[in-house]
Amino acid sequence: MKINWGTGIVIAFALFISFILYFVLKVQLNDDYERELVVSDYYQQELKVQGNIENTNNANELETKIIIEKAAEGIEVSFPESFDYKLIKGKVSLYRPSNQKLDSEMQISLSSSHLLIPKSNLVGGLWDITIDWEYQGVSYRNKKSIYY
Repeated sequence: MKINWGTGIVIAFALFISFILYFVLKVQLNDDYERELVVSDYYQQELKVQGNIENTNNANELETKIIIEKAAEGIEVSFPESFDYKLIKGKVSLYRPSNQKLDSEMQISLSSSHLLIPKSNLVGGLWDITIDWEYQGVSYRNKKSIYY
């Protein structure tokens, strides 16, 4: 049997398409591969976008802004000294872009105007830190990426 150029090209395309489909199906059917959204409640988060923008604007209008910095003991968050730290409420979200399993959230509980996120809670790499907080009925939002 003699195979001409046209038949050879069709066979080559068929083999290539089969090869690609094999790997696509292998990844889709294997539970070892993660196929998740960035956050599990993506659509609910999108509904809050305008509120987040307003809270970020409130934080940017403060005379003394929050300071988020890397320290030897962990990540230190310094709230404005002019605020009574006992009235500050909110949460700190730690988001790890490379691994959703490392994401965490903690409530703000202050004994001074400084909050320390311990080094033991952090794995080396990039962290996106979001602080949603409230003081005297006004909501604020601060975000910063830190490589720890």
